[in-house]
Amino acid sequence: MPGTSELPVLDAPEQRVLGALLEKEVTVPGSYPMTLAGLRTACNQASSREPVTDYDESEVTATLAHLKTRDLVGVTWADSGRRTLKYVQRLSVVLDLADDARALLTVLLLRGPQPPGALRTRTERLHPFADRDAVEATLVAMAAADPALVERLPKGPREQDHRWRHLLGDPALEESVPAAPAVDRESVLAGGGDGRDETVRATYAGIAEAYAERFAEELDDLPFERWLLNRAAWLAGERPAVEVGCGPGQVTAFLADCGVEATGIDLTPAMVEQARARFPEGTYEVGDLRRLMRPTSHDGWGAVLAWYSLIHLAPSELGDAVSSLVRPLAPGGWLVLALHAGSGLKAPGSWFDVPTDLNLVLHEPTEVLAAVERAGLTDVEWYVRGPLTGREETTNRLYVLARRPD
Repeated sequence: MPGTSELPVLDAPEQRVLGALLEKEVTVPGSYPMTLAGLRTACNQASSREPVTDYDESEVTATLAHLKTRDLVGVTWADSGRRTLKYVQRLSVVLDLADDARALLTVLLLRGPQPPGALRTRTERLHPFADRDAVEATLVAMAAADPALVERLPKGPREQDHRWRHLLGDPALEESVPAAPAVDRESVLAGGGDGRDETVRATYAGIAEAYAERFAEELDDLPFERWLLNRAAWLAGERPAVEVGCGPGQVTAFLADCGVEATGIDLTPAMVEQARARFPEGTYEVGDLRRLMRPTSHDGWGAVLAWYSLIHLAPSELGDAVSSLVRPLAPGGWLVLALHAGSGLKAPGSWFDVPTDLNLVLHEPTEVLAAVERAGLTDVEWYVRGPLTGREETTNRLYVLARRPD
């Protein structure tokens, strides 16, 4: 905890520069220490930053110079080649930060006040917290330090959990920048994973027929998705493919029409019944994507598709879910994901006039890609498309393809 009797007071650019240095030192050590150009890019990147900034080179240079006079930044030179000035952060040394506190402070500097659940997700590449309670325990310890590094904020309107903020800057600086309310996407697990799964089954059972009627022919209006599914079918090759969370079976049937031996699996029996009735030539079974097995006729699946079937999982569940989908892939097989992109929750209140407490979870592309890479997949490609207003869509869509090494 802090090794100084007084915390440094940082303005907004100083918070962003130090946060970026702290982050990149851990996540991309090969590019650390950082050049001025690299640091400017890190400060202004569009993901994992709130608010997104557009600092020019002179602003970053002036901020670094001021931080250097306070011994919060150090300078060095490139080891070889052109003599390029590079920068290192010294904040973690000045404050004597342990890895867990450092990770939390980094994300708070880069994204402002957040609840513990969001912090756990966003610190995953910086420090592996076991669960939300572990995050809160570290925050409590940081708040009890002398001097305190963080403080807990009162709950705001519509907030499900307390947010925490760092104490390295003037609160007026943060309040002057309007920010969207932080959303704790881990709150979907408030009743436990089993309780959430039962809500998923009950909700989709109640709307199965109406859902199938609405979406069974949706691919006719989605040319990009048809192109992507055609690619998935081609990538599967001679091996079979499986769609987990197949719903009424339209994607599985599309793969079969492409010549693939395709199977659909869904958690909800009523959805499987709809798929069998609407696409009787296909194979559809009740099953859980987290317990996916290899096909009986091959050494693995040529392609595993999770087409909007991860949309009710909390961010902390993504890693295990992706690993479960990768495990039965054949060497050289492909994982294909489709999700809602973002960092919030959508609570529809009712679907097809049926009341529901089920939330849709939006997943940040960086989180999904990190889970895919941790699962050992390569040749990763990904796409984000905006909402199609003619279809009354309200979210960006994320699509990921990645290959299991041979």
